[in-house]
Amino acid sequence: QSVLQGIILLPLRAICITFILLLAWLSASIATFRQPGRGFLPLKGWRRRMIQTTLSSLTRTAFFVMGFQVKVKGKVASQAEAPIFVAAPHSSFFDAIICALTGMPSIVSRAENLSTPVFGTILRSLQPVAVSRQDPDSRKNTVAEITRRALSRGQWPQVM
Repeated sequence: QSVLQGIILLPLRAICITFILLLAWLSASIATFRQPGRGFLPLKGWRRRMIQTTLSSLTRTAFFVMGFQVKVKGKVASQAEAPIFVAAPHSSFFDAIICALTGMPSIVSRAENLSTPVFGTILRSLQPVAVSRQDPDSRKNTVAEITRRALSRGQWPQVM
């Protein structure tokens, strides 16, 4: 019986996750279409709200479809309380759960990830701090950008 369930559930889950991923890409594309200051200025107004609500909901839904049910204990720190927060060990796709639960913060990511089809568009909508492995000054530039965003008094979203 469980094999039969797997044969039925696996394709259904794959179709649902693909549909959710395409909706997330569409939402990210709309929110960043003709974005002023592309990447250098923070998203504001309806663009930021769209990313926060739509992508957060879609990410939660995708994890639910995959079989994950996440319960939050305690209170998520506000941006004023914690402009920077750390997720550790941040080595898996579970980081997306943290992003969804915290309102889709900016993240620190490899610059190469921004050119990935579909995922790159979604990632760009989060306005990441891009780290270039080829740039010898990348570490210093990354620290400076994180500091600039943290001291922006709420203009930029939290940085994870």
